[in-house]
Order: sequence, then C-alpha cells, then structure tokens
Amino acid sequence: RAPIGGKVAYQRYHPGQYLVAFHPKASELNERNTVVLEHAHGQQILVRQIAGLLARRIRYFLQLEQAVKAGDELGFIKFGSRCDVFLPLNSPINVHLDQRVTGGETVLAYLSDKPQQ
Repeated sequence: RAPIGGKVAYQRYHPGQYLVAFHPKASELNERNTVVLEHAHGQQILVRQIAGLLARRIRYFLQLEQAVKAGDELGFIKFGSRCDVFLPLNSPINVHLDQRVTGGETVLAYLSDKPQQ
C-alpha cells in the first residue's frame, strides 16, 4: 500500500536472484521493484518490494507521474516476502523493532512539517 498520497516520482523494476527475504543482501540482489512517492509538500518516500526465495514474482501497478492516495495498492508479491520503506530522516517513527504491522492499517511514521536540514 502507498504510505503517502502524492505522485510517483520514480519507478523501476530490477530483475535479480531469489535469496531468502531476510538475507542482508536481498535488498540489493533479489528481484525487486522500487517506487519513490513524492508528497505535495515535496517530501519523498522510497518503497521497495523485494521477492524472496518462494515469492519469485512481483506485480506492480504504478507508473511514473501517476497520482496516488495513501493506502492505494502499489502492487503485490506473490506468496508475500518483504517491503522496505525509506523515510526522510526527520520523520517521527511510530512503530518499534519487531512490531507486527499491517499494510493499510499501521501508521509507520509521520512526515515532519519542518524541512529536512
């Protein structure tokens, strides 16, 4: 699910290997799809869908410059796997380590009103 509303500023599919999703190199070597969403205030969030050992197939729905609303589907990874979310450094985090989160329900963080220095 899209963590924020805005537009797709970047989208790229990367073919790759199928290491187990928790492997440290999985985010660099595995099949993955990278999307950068830009909020109306200019803040950007990168979301990376990463296929794991069993998943082996990512479906992505968004195209460059497409408008999205928070909660819209980005795509899915068959059989599940891993999704990394990269936030601006000044974003107050709302979850803790090892917390189970649910897409479209759990608030991961808040975007700060202050510009990043």
